[in-house]
Amino acid sequence: MQEVAFFQEGPGLRRWQWTTDGMKVINVTNLLGDGCGTVDTTNTDKYISLLEFEERYKHFAVELNDIVVASSGNTYGKVGRITEENLPVMMNTSVIRFHSHDRTRLNDEYLYAFLRSPDFRDQVHQFVTGGAQPNFGPSHLNKMTIPVPDIHTQRQIGNYLSNYDQLMQNNRRRIQLLEQAARLLYKEWFVRLRFPGHERVKVRDGVPEGWERKRLGEIVATNVESYKANELPDEINYIDISAVKQGRIMTKNMMPSVEAPGRARRKAKSGDTIWSNVRPNLRAYALVLNSEDDDIFSTGFTILSPVAVPFTYLYLLVTTDEFVGHLVNHTTGASYPAVRPDDFERAIVLVPPKRVLKLFHDKTEPMCGLVHVLEKETISLSQARDLLLPRLMRGEVGASVRTLEEM
Repeated sequence: MQEVAFFQEGPGLRRWQWTTDGMKVINVTNLLGDGCGTVDTTNTDKYISLLEFEERYKHFAVELNDIVVASSGNTYGKVGRITEENLPVMMNTSVIRFHSHDRTRLNDEYLYAFLRSPDFRDQVHQFVTGGAQPNFGPSHLNKMTIPVPDIHTQRQIGNYLSNYDQLMQNNRRRIQLLEQAARLLYKEWFVRLRFPGHERVKVRDGVPEGWERKRLGEIVATNVESYKANELPDEINYIDISAVKQGRIMTKNMMPSVEAPGRARRKAKSGDTIWSNVRPNLRAYALVLNSEDDDIFSTGFTILSPVAVPFTYLYLLVTTDEFVGHLVNHTTGASYPAVRPDDFERAIVLVPPKRVLKLFHDKTEPMCGLVHVLEKETISLSQARDLLLPRLMRGEVGASVRTLEEM
């Protein structure tokens, strides 16, 4: 592959090298696999010292527009694109970065398309090693091939797909703005206590009159419904922990129920919040809206159903930094830190009166609804792009494609 494409795998950094600040380090968990090529570095806790970076790892720095691919574990093959928001950053092991060696021979947008194509995935599957922890690396990439049409055709293919990517990125930006607006309103009303009419309400010990401190278990129900093994629909859309990232259900794995894992049991209805019990610092949570009967969630989630508060308030409450900190502080298990449903239920939360909750819901429910619509539209765009991608790469759209045996 080194003839036309540069690629490099990250170093194997050790746990004792991590610091609380310095050079940010990405690993496979930062590649969201959301169809938009998103690399999320906003909540990473991986850093090494700037001195060590400069002395030993400077050549592992990732550059703007680099393409990064996960090469290990159950996320291998996920692809992302580095943006200005990610920089500066370096990569850890199990992340491989790519860019063109010579842009007169290989267009970067075309390379990005190839690394997302079935052709590349098929070649990865042929070379991947390891049963419990599959992985591939530079030695395997050297044996792979890439179709290389003329540079004009490459640019056409890249432009076709970039149009889809741009629409999806626009949706993502709109979603981020809507979520930011809802969170800012939550903070203004329920953290700073500047809710409508706050001037006329006395506050004692941080609690306005008419508000109460309660256990979360008093205002929600946890894991209300679950299937038994013989009750599952014939076909299910299985959602496991790896499919959920920071407010997003990235994928649903359609399968016959007879092939479903034993953890495929939980039900969630519209308005529920799902929260991964494992490694809560990774923030694997999402708001469920318009759920389908065949959507089945892993027992690795705690399903929070609102009882005495609107779903909008509940979702924003249990995804604050403070609530995440509560969960992290209650994890047990060194190698597999996790919380239990009763750890959610024991959290002490502030409950406003119904009047304030209704006002908040009336303002934020349309935001949540629009986010859901944009998410569905983004998924549809991603599916349409992925259907077009192999046709483009096979030369069925545009000029015929010749194959370069070694990249």
